[in-house]
Amino acid sequence: MNIDFQAFMVIGLLLTGIVWAVDAWYFAPRRKQSPGDGGKEPLLVEYARSFFPVILVVLLLRSFLVEPFRIPSGSMMPTLLDGDFILVNKFSYGLRLPILGTELLEIDEPARGDVVVFRYPGDTSIDFIKRVIGLPGDRVAYYRDRLTINGEPVSQRLLGTYSASGVAMSMSGASLRLETIDGVEHEILEDPRRFAREGVYIIPEGEYFVMGDNRDNSNDSRFWGTVPEENLVGKAFMIWMNWDSVNGSVTWGRLGHSIK
Repeated sequence: MNIDFQAFMVIGLLLTGIVWAVDAWYFAPRRKQSPGDGGKEPLLVEYARSFFPVILVVLLLRSFLVEPFRIPSGSMMPTLLDGDFILVNKFSYGLRLPILGTELLEIDEPARGDVVVFRYPGDTSIDFIKRVIGLPGDRVAYYRDRLTINGEPVSQRLLGTYSASGVAMSMSGASLRLETIDGVEHEILEDPRRFAREGVYIIPEGEYFVMGDNRDNSNDSRFWGTVPEENLVGKAFMIWMNWDSVNGSVTWGRLGHSIK
C-alpha cells in the first residue's frame, strides 16, 4: 500500500487549522466568561494549536525545498544502492502546489545527466528515480549497450569488472563503465548475463526519456515510455544514509556522498 505522505500532511494541516480557528473564534471567548475550570482549553484544541505550526513547517520544507526518499531497488547501481536514503531538491525545476502539482514558478529545466525523482506515469502514487537521457525533441537510440543521442554516440570507457559486497553483491562481475553525457560523468553497469531492451525513441515535447544506470536491470523509458514534465518531483543531490539489509548495518562510507 502506497501512502501519499504529502496528502496526509495537507489533511492534517487543514484539520488542526480548522479546530484551532473555530475554537479561537467561537468557543474561546465563551470559555473566558465561564467561572472555574469551565474556562480551561480542551485537550483537542491544545493538540491542534501545538501541531498546526509543526505540520505547516514540515509541509513547506517537503513541498518547496528538500524531501527525503529511500532507494528501493538496484536499478541505479552503481550510483545508488538499494537502501540508500537520499535528499531531493524540490525547487530545481520549479515550485509546485502540494498534491495538485500546479506550477507556481518555473526555475529551470532538467538537463541530460540529471538524476531525477518523478511520479511513475503508469501509477502516479509511486515515485521512481532514474537518470535523464533524452530531452524534448531528442532522438535516442540504444543498441548493443551503446547510447546515441541525435546521431552522436555517447562517450563510454571501460573501467573494469564491478566487485561489491552486501546489498550490491548481486551485480559483482558486471562490466563497470564510465559514461559521459553533456560533460556529466557517471558510472554505469552492463550485465552480459541479461538481455537489454533496444530501440529508437523520439522524445515528445514536454517529456523526458530516462534510464537507470544499471542498464540491463532497470525498468525505465525503454519499457513504459517517457516522463511528462508535470510528473517531475525534483533533482537528487545527496545520500544522507545507507542501510545495508544484507549485512544489517549502516554503510558509513556512503553518508554525505553527492549524487552525480
